[in-house]
Amino acid sequence: MKNQFFLTFDTMPKATAQQKGVRVVNGKPYFYKKNSVESALNLFLIGLRPHRPPRPVDGPVKVSLLFEFDCKDKRKWGKYKATRPDCDNMAKEFIDAMSKSGFWNDDAQIAMLGITKKYAEKAAVKVWWEEVQDP
Repeated sequence: MKNQFFLTFDTMPKATAQQKGVRVVNGKPYFYKKNSVESALNLFLIGLRPHRPPRPVDGPVKVSLLFEFDCKDKRKWGKYKATRPDCDNMAKEFIDAMSKSGFWNDDAQIAMLGITKKYAEKAAVKVWWEEVQDP
């Protein structure tokens, strides 16, 4: 069964899972999530809550994500966004949020993934996902 929904935001969170902080204590580096990354993750978690399935999916999953970045220039609406943040990093943060929200047990279950970034009037993430069967 194919599931689809979309989340809207005042502005698209641009922090990604790759943006880690590091501090050195006694010559040893310690990595941590920056506050902006935690904020983005929490924003995604809150938005995903009403869309999660009754129980996590067990099998392989197909996911398509469309990140729409808010832009005041109407001429750019609908056009591809070829600037930072990177698609793969945006998807990683969002998929981590879906995993933590209980859509599936492990993000390793994602067998197919499509990611698109475009400009739009309002910031949104449009999501299509479904459990898939082996051919």
